[in-house]
Amino acid sequence: MTPRRGLIAVCALASAAVAWAGAVRAAAGADATVRRTILLGHSVDGRPITAVETGDPDTLRKTLVVGCTHGNECAGIAIADRLISTPPPAETDLWIVSDLNPDGAAARSRGNAHSVDLNRNFPWQWQRLSGTYYSGPRPLSEPETRLAFRLIERVRPTLSIWFHQHLDLVDDSTGNRALERRFASASGLRLAPLTREPGSAVTWQTHRFPHASAFVVELPAGALAPAAVARFARAVRITAKG
Repeated sequence: MTPRRGLIAVCALASAAVAWAGAVRAAAGADATVRRTILLGHSVDGRPITAVETGDPDTLRKTLVVGCTHGNECAGIAIADRLISTPPPAETDLWIVSDLNPDGAAARSRGNAHSVDLNRNFPWQWQRLSGTYYSGPRPLSEPETRLAFRLIERVRPTLSIWFHQHLDLVDDSTGNRALERRFASASGLRLAPLTREPGSAVTWQTHRFPHASAFVVELPAGALAPAAVARFARAVRITAKG
């Protein structure tokens, strides 16, 4: 083999090696996408509470979506299920808890099986409340809030969206204002402030992770039409892109 032909052969081998390395990197990137269901634990009455992780677990861009916290405000479950069944945004790790309060959903009651309002049971600025907003005997007294607490501490989401009803708005809260506006624009909801409540999940998350963003979306009353479910799921994906 002449020196020139030898050089050509070496260059060809180098090009093939580069192409192969690129293919390996691409395959590795594809393999990074996960889709798994994790049993977080059980409700007071023993019903399973699960989270679905879908997307890229290596990214720092992690989004948490909670479909139902109050058992009589569960329209968000349909949005959560839609997100589970569709591809997540690129370079995003999406964590979805369709129903944090399955006992309340089964009974169509605001509270869990202990009649505790889970959104008054988180530790930041917890107060002893009774009646409809019964906050429980102490912060994190309920298995459901403890499961959410542990998941958030583990995942450390940069964005959290908690669906409630029936005020038909995006809470202009202590979260990232640009992300709240983005969700409001994409979903067609108005942006308006709600009263800061003691022991709420969003209030605790904002205190615990001040550089992240957590906010409430108040859906309209009643079940959502399929087109509305698709619109709200799309708003989550748009907002999660950052």
